[in-house]
Amino acid sequence: MRRRDFIKLSGGVAATWPFAARAQQRAMPVIGVPSSQSPGMRPDLLRGFHQGLKETGYMEGENVTIEYVWADNQDRLIAELVRRQFAVIVAIGLPASESAIKATTTIPIVFTVPTDPVKLGFVTNLARPTGNATGIHFFVAELAAKRLEILHELLPKAARVAVLINPAEAAIAATNLQGVETAASAMGLKIEVLNASTTSEIDAAFATYVRERFDAFFIASGVFFLARASQLATLAIGHGVPAIFAGREWAEAGGLASYGTNFTDMRRQAGIYAGRILNGAKPADLPVTQSTKFELVINLKTAKTLGLKVPQTLLVAADEVIE
Repeated sequence: MRRRDFIKLSGGVAATWPFAARAQQRAMPVIGVPSSQSPGMRPDLLRGFHQGLKETGYMEGENVTIEYVWADNQDRLIAELVRRQFAVIVAIGLPASESAIKATTTIPIVFTVPTDPVKLGFVTNLARPTGNATGIHFFVAELAAKRLEILHELLPKAARVAVLINPAEAAIAATNLQGVETAASAMGLKIEVLNASTTSEIDAAFATYVRERFDAFFIASGVFFLARASQLATLAIGHGVPAIFAGREWAEAGGLASYGTNFTDMRRQAGIYAGRILNGAKPADLPVTQSTKFELVINLKTAKTLGLKVPQTLLVAADEVIE
């Protein structure tokens, strides 16, 4: 069949649809989901979001449409979402959330951020947010102290720890450092901060680590480092560096260990809030919720490659041991 004939046929069929059915199709709400991460990175995260929607009565393609925006230029793309007046915007991560908050004061927003949204200026009160935004505070940077404790348990003889932060993500970097510095002082560890905002600076940071002969590497949380999980894990293994990371992505890529929020459950919470808003709830009436599920992942294969014996206490406590 020729393309012109197909267009004619499609138009003819559409013209015979009952008016009510077409009206129902037009009325299907659309959720805009901007993120700086590709959906191909973690399909289980999308499953979490879909599960949350399902729990509130929504199924993609049946009674709701979801349009994903995956790119680094959040401001431009979110401006496009605002122009199209979607029913709700679910912003994944801090860059997307910041752009969404700046872009609109009318479209409901469900943000997901790794640091305190009050300090970020997104809301004035966690229990009763004002305006058009509410969301999930998923505790990544705030878990920095716990991650350093786990690293110290893995390497009890370590005395000097390099801490890699991305200064371009200032709020996340500051919260990571605050937690690490407090924990390091309590444990008698000496830390040195290394900066990286580009892939070449990550390479340079590892070269500095090797040259300065640090005992362990603490990799801060953040979107930039998450997008480069494979590079970071590969460099750590290649240089024989014991490192701890903020989420399972790094451990799955070959990093020694990770401790952080269960992101699948966090996305499920975001899906629930999006569904509740579609059902008529106002963002101002939905308190900012905080993640409660955290996971420790140990890559035992990497530990063996590095010649490390993982304490039994950590193996028992781990949510997953990669062998």
